Amino acid sequence: MFQGTGSDVGKSLIVAGLARLYTRQGLAVRPFKPQNMSNNAAPAVADDPDAGWGEIGRAQALQARAAGLTPHTDMNPVLLKPQSDIGAQLIVNGRVTGNADARAYHELKPELLDGVLDAYQRLAADAELVLIEGAGSPAEVNLRAGDIANMGFAEAADVPVTLVGDIERGGVIAALVGTWTLLSSSERARLAGYIVNRFRGDVSLFNDALPIIHEHTGMPSLGVVPWFEAARDLPAEDTASLIARYEGTGWAAAKIRIAVPHLPRIANFDDLDPLSAEPDVALRMVEPGEELPTDANLILLCGSKSTRADLHALRAAGWAEQIAAAVGRGTHVAGICGGFQMLGRSIADPDGIEGTPGETPGLGLLEVETVIAAEKTLAAVTGNAIESGALITGFEMHMGATRGRDTGRPVIQINTAKSSQADGARSPDDRVLGTYVHGLFNSDDFRHDFLVRLNPTRGKGLDWDRHIDAVLDRLADHIEEHTDTAQLLTIARHA
Repeated sequence: MFQGTGSDVGKSLIVAGLARLYTRQGLAVRPFKPQNMSNNAAPAVADDPDAGWGEIGRAQALQARAAGLTPHTDMNPVLLKPQSDIGAQLIVNGRVTGNADARAYHELKPELLDGVLDAYQRLAADAELVLIEGAGSPAEVNLRAGDIANMGFAEAADVPVTLVGDIERGGVIAALVGTWTLLSSSERARLAGYIVNRFRGDVSLFNDALPIIHEHTGMPSLGVVPWFEAARDLPAEDTASLIARYEGTGWAAAKIRIAVPHLPRIANFDDLDPLSAEPDVALRMVEPGEELPTDANLILLCGSKSTRADLHALRAAGWAEQIAAAVGRGTHVAGICGGFQMLGRSIADPDGIEGTPGETPGLGLLEVETVIAAEKTLAAVTGNAIESGALITGFEMHMGATRGRDTGRPVIQINTAKSSQADGARSPDDRVLGTYVHGLFNSDDFRHDFLVRLNPTRGKGLDWDRHIDAVLDRLADHIEEHTDTAQLLTIARHA
């Protein structure tokens, strides 16, 4: 099990790289994260095929891909999707079970442990190796009672633990030693070693730190992993590094410039990754307090876990007026899922599913209205772009329905074995569009056609799927070179 000295230390990519590496070596590998907190989710197969799709954290979906697997709800049995600073939607075994504030969830955790262990055992029964990822840090001792994410799970499942620390943020020696110090004697006994992640520069400069860490903890080093620049192309979950991830590098010279307002409850922002990775595209996440760049070709609104609240935040930042002015200049605007809902005339939440009951005026750029409902639409979808016919595969993950005149100009025709239905809406001049389908920019043909509309002079773009698999292979090679992967496997096999 890989536990971190804090959030966003790179555990997810360590597990993804090891999953690809050990799978290439012929092992049956399964990724597992007992509890995740993220608004970046992915559809996953559930045990009951009649129940439809479930959802898990985006990182576990990437790890499943690295292992050559279809994502399954057992890979992440508990998912928390924050809707406010103190509350979150609770997903158990892929299904929405309700909302809980932080204190209520803390009291609920012991009841979830048996189900978490059951999911782990089902995965382990079909695997030669289960790579487990913790959440946050085991040193958060105020949350230790009833813990199911870190040492609480490790002790219940009787698995060894490798600590991961991030040297990029500074203080990694203190983080490793401090984490060890705060653990109980039985928890310390589970620590098989540590990995220092994201080292920039000459790795040999860290050699003098190794005996110091060993002196204070007794833990051996299992590797010092240098910074892996290509990681920025792999889907991420944490919002902490969004600005650095989407900083608009090469903005002035780019053929296509995309501005994305950074809203508090942004969700499924990995929709941006295929666009950001294109060599002729500059994509910039714009912070509150900054104006949207007037030379952007496209303003893109991502999904949201709390759409009405994010719409209020968008207005408070002054972006509503700036978007309206941009449309007047001929700038294109697009919205995905919650972003689609924001583009309409209104968003109503009569039952208070996402917050206080009520109705919020939208941006009024599409003639549509949205009503939030308790039942979640969750499914993998396949379809074709209405205009170009390009094949699209993606997924829907939303609560509510959008109707109105502009839905008569849909974006996608979704096809199933039993029916066909239209999705999305476009303005009469085709400069504003919205869709519920996440992942549509993963489709090379659709993405290329979409970007050509923004600048007809752009060249041929990426093969996105091939690119992601190539990055995963390079990540596996990188981790194999810089960590003791044979010892990690020995630790797992002697658990």
